[in-house]
Amino acid sequence: MESVTQEVHHCDYATVVGTIRIQESHDCIIAVNLIHQSEGIPLSTAEETPVLREAATQLSEYFGGTRTEFSLPLNPIGTPFQLAVWKALCQIPYGETRSYRDIAEMIGNPKAVRAVGMANHRNPITFIIPCHRVIGSDGSLTGYGGGLPLKQFLLDLEQPHACITQ
Repeated sequence: MESVTQEVHHCDYATVVGTIRIQESHDCIIAVNLIHQSEGIPLSTAEETPVLREAATQLSEYFGGTRTEFSLPLNPIGTPFQLAVWKALCQIPYGETRSYRDIAEMIGNPKAVRAVGMANHRNPITFIIPCHRVIGSDGSLTGYGGGLPLKQFLLDLEQPHACITQ
């Protein structure tokens, strides 16, 4: 049996929210994560590829308020349930939020609210797969891997573009 090796490239980029590491494999983004310099991870662009460079550009535009949608090839690694949740997250329009219950209903599993929360927490492509747009059913901010202040920052960034419905 042959072993298939997944060649992964990564680069670190300084952004307004901190240093992020973007990873790609086979021309698809597989991860975007905040990294903390206190972890001793050096800032690196040694493995920059065209896909990583484009992802960094689009994220910079997003953080600058000029990009509302991403157009990148994504390949998050997860279970079929997680993939369904992450796909549903990508359907939340810029400037809008949904509850965990809304996401559970979107994927056809209305009783899976807690499991949706766990899948949201395990989102490997943060910012691009907008897990920050998921809030409590009462409208409250709930857990976010980058911390609630970052979640609030991202929601505030998108708020001027929110659709007002009546």
